[in-house]
Amino acid sequence: MTPNGRFPLRRVIPLGFEVGHSDGLTQEPERFVPSAVPGAVQLDWAAAESWPKHWVGNNFERFTWMEDKHWHYRVRLPQVDRHENQRVYFVSAGIDYHFQIRVGDKVLLDQEGMFTPVALDVTDFDQGTVLAIVVRPVPKYPKAHRPKAQASRSVKPSVSYGWDFHPRLVPLGIWDETHLEVRNSQTLSNTQVRVALDIEQQRAELQCVVQAQGASEAASVSWEVSDPFGATAVKMQAALVRGSAHLGAAIDHPQLWWCNGQGEPNLYTSTIRLLDGAGHCVDERSSRIGIRDVKLVMNEDAWKEPSTFPKTRSTPPMTIQLNGRKIFAKGSNWVCPDIFAGTLAREEYAPLLHQAHAAHFNILRCWGGATINKQSFYDLCDELGILIWQEFPLACNTYEDDERYLQVLDQESRSIITQLREHACLAMWCGGNELFNWWSAMTDQHLALRMLNANCFQLDPQTPFLPTSPVMGVGHGDYRFRDDEGREVFQMFSNASNTAYTEFGVPGPASVDTLASFIPSDELFPPQRGTTWQTHHAFDAWFVAPESWLFVDLIEEYFGPCETLTSLVERGQLLQSEGYKCLFEEARRQKPFSSMALNWCYNEPWPTAANNSIVSWPAVAKPALHAVAAACRPSLFSAQIPKFSWSPGELFCTKLAVLHDGPTSLAPVLVKAFLTFNNLPEVCIGEWQTPGNEANVNLLGPTLSAALPLDLQGTFALELRSQGQDLGSDLSSRYVLCVART
Repeated sequence: MTPNGRFPLRRVIPLGFEVGHSDGLTQEPERFVPSAVPGAVQLDWAAAESWPKHWVGNNFERFTWMEDKHWHYRVRLPQVDRHENQRVYFVSAGIDYHFQIRVGDKVLLDQEGMFTPVALDVTDFDQGTVLAIVVRPVPKYPKAHRPKAQASRSVKPSVSYGWDFHPRLVPLGIWDETHLEVRNSQTLSNTQVRVALDIEQQRAELQCVVQAQGASEAASVSWEVSDPFGATAVKMQAALVRGSAHLGAAIDHPQLWWCNGQGEPNLYTSTIRLLDGAGHCVDERSSRIGIRDVKLVMNEDAWKEPSTFPKTRSTPPMTIQLNGRKIFAKGSNWVCPDIFAGTLAREEYAPLLHQAHAAHFNILRCWGGATINKQSFYDLCDELGILIWQEFPLACNTYEDDERYLQVLDQESRSIITQLREHACLAMWCGGNELFNWWSAMTDQHLALRMLNANCFQLDPQTPFLPTSPVMGVGHGDYRFRDDEGREVFQMFSNASNTAYTEFGVPGPASVDTLASFIPSDELFPPQRGTTWQTHHAFDAWFVAPESWLFVDLIEEYFGPCETLTSLVERGQLLQSEGYKCLFEEARRQKPFSSMALNWCYNEPWPTAANNSIVSWPAVAKPALHAVAAACRPSLFSAQIPKFSWSPGELFCTKLAVLHDGPTSLAPVLVKAFLTFNNLPEVCIGEWQTPGNEANVNLLGPTLSAALPLDLQGTFALELRSQGQDLGSDLSSRYVLCVART
């Protein structure tokens, strides 16, 4: 409460905006329509016009003209009941992208950048005065050689300009929480809690930095930290000196924050209060903090390479060390869950993140082509123990040393770092996606990357930084079940030696029900180019492979003609499931030299007909998600299989392993291997008595072989079963394979 006991410390007053468009910054629209904030101008206009859903068929093409308009939001300032020592602020967490804010005839702010929040004092403006926000047209670099390069001189996420899983539909408008806020004249303007864990993980040093605005000389700050069980761990108070205070405390034997599969994601609660001269609380901020230490360290044996002269530098560190423990990072690449990020909130993030947690993921790479997520996303990752690899909004473009661009990038990156740095889930910063490849042609000498590194070091020095992905030694691709050279996924990684696999994909179609929700019934089967199938990325989505991402010919080569949509979908999903299972397990098998397996990609921003995703939009699991979850279990029996398609009578062979990422040792166990067939009795092809695994250590086993039956048809399976052991969890695995067509 405020000193007069009438009002809360900060009070939010919703605003009812309306929006219209014109051809100029000062030209008034002819028409205004109601606006849903947060959201996007495209959705507001579509709702007013009763347009059909943008994700059905080709309806998104209706929005093309909106890119080049000025969009005008307006609202009249309401009467605000306040104490004389309170001020009224217009607050917005994000406006996309280049905008001007006016109250009456006065311009209060002209800003480029959607990630820097706005807080403007509007106390002295009369009730009924119009507050207007004018959003300029989509930024487009005029010398761009391809559509996505139009984003190369702005900090606008480039995916909206068109990708192999995203149509060209570029959002504009108020995309994050926006309202009036009543505050006391004495407020907390900036706070930060820093955590440093000692080398033995037995003592945490906490630093609290506070800056206040309008505080009196007699004002002070109190700081309380409670542990995950609610007990007080820190309680102290300090005087403000010229509006600032610096407090320090230590916690012995802290409850550490661990990622999924390694321990509990324990969170402490930090509460900072600004006290006036009479000791009354006039402002307060609470946040949750995780006590943990995250480093990127060299992969095992990485210093040994290159082994011969002439030598060059070794590959950079790619192993995550959490609280002194090296972990294998298992996860995926996260893209924005909707074309319109303004529609997202905790309720939309939660189903996707809970599925990732259930799939045993301990990390998500927030890809640089997409937008920065809202705070609720990172809150959920804190709670679930999902590490975040956070990239800045640079991807697949050349971001030149342009002075104006660098100014905006500096502003935006500082805002991003400041907003995210306290999250326990934040594992590393990264400059952006595929910037050191020929299609981007950037190097670590480009000023944008040097500046991002400098800003991260200045504002968040303890969090690791990578200039881009991939760096030397890290693998991106392939994104197909079989490449142009005839290599299946079963051969790709088994012949590779990378410190990390941070993008790899196997495409698969969406379910029949999902397809029917956005493809007209008369186009559903057979899939054809020039129809909604192509619009939703089933054909000609990726220039390297025109068959992307459905690959009908490949599916029928393995299984024969598909007579129905159901058979096509089931077979395509089988290829995706077995392909991803193989790739994840092979990457894990190469531990400890390999330390990461992150597939491309996890989710979708709109419904694709076929894609590398393992979750269809908005949060519908494909069979591949369950296959990946099986491959990412902390402990499992694993089979290295040389190929997918086998001939009757051929000698089948496989090499066994126990993959183990658990923080405790694994007891010895007997595993038996069986071949199972559709119409034939199963055959045991061998067994292996394991000696047990140390914590977080794999165990490689024997090679088994057996001749396949001569009358084999269709598909068959390899099953690895535990025998006579109560392990507390099932380590058994199953692999479905194909019989070659004659």
